[in-house]
Amino acid sequence: MNNLTRGMNQENHLRFFCFQVVEHYIRNHYNHENLAEQQRVREFLSCWIQLQCSQLGRQEATFLRNKAAQVFALVFVRDYPLFWADFFGDLIKTLSFGPQAVDIYVRVLKAIDSEVADQDIIRTHQEAERNAAIKNAMRGSCVEKLVESWYHILKTYETSNPELVNQCLEVIGAYVSWIDIALVANDRFIALLLSLLHMIESRESAADCLHDIISKGMEPLDKLQLIETLVPVLQNSGILKPLEDDETEFSCKLSRLVNGIGLNLIDAHNKLSKSGSAEQVALLQNAVERKVPIMIEFLSNDYDDVSAAVLEFAKEYIHMLKGKVMLTEEQLGYARSLLLTVVHKMKYDESYRFEQEGEDEATFQEFRKQLKVLFDNLAGVNKELVIEYVSEFTTNTLSEWRTASFQNVEIAIYLLYLMGEAIPASGGNHFSGDHTKVSAMQTMMHVLVTCDVSHYPHPAVTLQYVETVVRYEKFFNTEPEHIPYVLTAFLDQRGVRNSSPLVRSRCAYLFSRFVKCLRTLIQPYIKEILGPLQYLLVLVPPENGSSLISEDDQLYLYEAAAVMIVSGAFGAQQKGMLMSNMLIPVMDKFKTLVSQLLVEMDEQKQELLAQSLCHAMAVTSRASKAFTNHQTMKSCCCVPIFIEAMKVFLGCLQIPTQSRILQSGVRQFLHRMVVCLEEEVLPYIPQASEGLLKGNDIRSIQEYIPLIVQIIAKFKKEVIPFLQQVFMPIVNAIFSALSLPVEENDEQGKREKQLLQRNYFQFIAAVVTNNISEVLNAQESRFLEQVMISIIRGAVDFPDPVAQKTCFSILRKLVDLWGGKEQPHGFTQFIYKNIVPACFMAPLKSTFDLSDAQTSLALAESAMCLKTILQKHGDEFVNYLHAEYLPTLQISPHLIDEYCQALKAENKVFKNYVKVFFQQAKT
Repeated sequence: MNNLTRGMNQENHLRFFCFQVVEHYIRNHYNHENLAEQQRVREFLSCWIQLQCSQLGRQEATFLRNKAAQVFALVFVRDYPLFWADFFGDLIKTLSFGPQAVDIYVRVLKAIDSEVADQDIIRTHQEAERNAAIKNAMRGSCVEKLVESWYHILKTYETSNPELVNQCLEVIGAYVSWIDIALVANDRFIALLLSLLHMIESRESAADCLHDIISKGMEPLDKLQLIETLVPVLQNSGILKPLEDDETEFSCKLSRLVNGIGLNLIDAHNKLSKSGSAEQVALLQNAVERKVPIMIEFLSNDYDDVSAAVLEFAKEYIHMLKGKVMLTEEQLGYARSLLLTVVHKMKYDESYRFEQEGEDEATFQEFRKQLKVLFDNLAGVNKELVIEYVSEFTTNTLSEWRTASFQNVEIAIYLLYLMGEAIPASGGNHFSGDHTKVSAMQTMMHVLVTCDVSHYPHPAVTLQYVETVVRYEKFFNTEPEHIPYVLTAFLDQRGVRNSSPLVRSRCAYLFSRFVKCLRTLIQPYIKEILGPLQYLLVLVPPENGSSLISEDDQLYLYEAAAVMIVSGAFGAQQKGMLMSNMLIPVMDKFKTLVSQLLVEMDEQKQELLAQSLCHAMAVTSRASKAFTNHQTMKSCCCVPIFIEAMKVFLGCLQIPTQSRILQSGVRQFLHRMVVCLEEEVLPYIPQASEGLLKGNDIRSIQEYIPLIVQIIAKFKKEVIPFLQQVFMPIVNAIFSALSLPVEENDEQGKREKQLLQRNYFQFIAAVVTNNISEVLNAQESRFLEQVMISIIRGAVDFPDPVAQKTCFSILRKLVDLWGGKEQPHGFTQFIYKNIVPACFMAPLKSTFDLSDAQTSLALAESAMCLKTILQKHGDEFVNYLHAEYLPTLQISPHLIDEYCQALKAENKVFKNYVKVFFQQAKT
């Protein structure tokens, strides 16, 4: 403290450190000090202010003044009102020292608000009680003096020091929430605030202060009186309208003020709707509606930030209208004005960068989403109004699109697009049901697809066009003659051949969706479509650089082409031939790329070639998505071409370079083939498994296991011979990978190890739950025991509830399979010596969190495991628990009886009991 009052020659960071020491002292020791030490702190504060205001001292840096204000506030909450009753009186006396003292004064008041009244700060119960007592004491003794000092500061520095005025206005806004509103909401203060609203340096702070005044918590009718007194004064001063110049920040503040006025009135209206009289509710309703024109004026402002500030008022007003049984003419007029304003504000600006969207574009898209909410809610208020307006606007604009701006054309199509969500239809079909809506939708869609607007030379229009025709694909059930036109638009310079990468990409995806939705209706045009599509299906080698269509987008085109082949009105043989015609060039390109990769020495080029090989496999996989349960690969005579592709693709597993990338591509392809092919895939699984497990590293094994689990789940008994041979090699590879040490700080390595552990248990679970336990029976007893012990360890020792649940599920299934007469030698002993203890040891572990949802599932599975043992071994098992096992856990005889009794109850009762049992056991 001496350093801080001796002068200000020290460096700022040293003075900040000194303030931190003082702060620490006040927080931790001040309350326990004697009166003399506490008085010394108060004298330090007084001395520090005098030093700040003296001719000799220089003013502290802003961050130091803020830290000093915090120290003042900490002393205040400890001393006021008992030990420093005249805290504010002493502080107010310093104002005579001049502007520097005023600066400190308002900073201290802000710091006190932060300590005592700020609702955003979470308080303890003790702090809340202390703060309530402080505020009560202030209301009774000094608030009027504080208000008088604020008025004095505003008047004194109104023109000479706007920074002090702004700080003071911020203090008033903070304190007004808990002091008597009449002290501030009176003629002299309001006149002063109005004066400040016309001063450029202070008008934003004055607007914020007014917002805080009208937002004070009050009874509904008091709030009505306050606002209705204030608003006419503001209107007469020309305040409640956006500025015409470029000063948007102040307009934003005014917009926020209007928003606050509207929301506070609506809140008061809603409260009175529950408890007030009809006359009172009507008073507030009228008050709200008199503010709507002001809100609409701000909402329609050219600057989106100004508009955005009143969105909440607009939204709540529309919500209020939705509660009305019938709208008045005035309310209908407001709804229409809001609709027109929302549509106007949804339009793109000339400066919007469609190909290089940045922060400004993202902000507008978010704003547009909020406007869409208003649009949807307006449709909820009066759907006839929205249908009529959108129908007229869209039809007229599209009929004259050649002379219209891109903004108008885009918004016309966008409004049609929005109708699908604003006015939902049964089953998603907007072309059946309500006649008014159906007629309007039918007309608008007809105009959209016949007026040639798809030729409009702007990407925003093209994108909205394709989005809309795909959203309303059911329209083509009623007018299928327009399908060829739309398909052509997708495939020519308007769509996937557009100069805009953004349009090409989106069109590729939407074309695929369009084809899948209308697969029956497009049959007459399939041959015409497949022709121009061939060029876009060509795989571009990496040395050729970028192509018209990206690799990701090409996947959608392959899927679309395959859907057309599979669903087309061709014979099975012709379908097989068309699919071969599409995929043979892919395989030829694959072989060429393999040859290049084998001789390529440059690592970067190797990686590009490997990625191209993966893409070739990916497009073939994507083509297989065209098959369905009714149109299978076999019924379409397409099995031979996919088997041929599998032979070709498996060959890349022998390439010594870029094996991880290539394995990933082969794995994804095989996942699809397991889905689409039947037993034809089985002869290739051994070769694939050998190639995929060649690396023997954690990731390769971890990513292979979901594939083998999928194969087991589908083919079950058919894969037993293969699994009997590879089971232990796979298990040993997993054990070997899991035994590799992982560094303490290698989080990625730890995650990979945990995932491999889970995948291992899922592999065993797949063998057990698909009733192919012959695979386990065929293993040597020492190996089988090794596997069984690993399952027990997984259930007990690894703090991973997902894996533990899987392990208990495996054990439960094994008891069910082997717990009877036909069992491997020694399994009954294994049940009693290993499985039963596991069901108790795991839940008793400190890492077994019974409050965790996943852990609760593991506990329930362990309980069901015990129930299955009971089912197989009956009273023998109960007697074992009662006489042998449970006594070893130091459980009282009474609790043992209770547990054995619960074990015989229904499953749900026992699961609930077990949770309580272990909760008590762990306390």
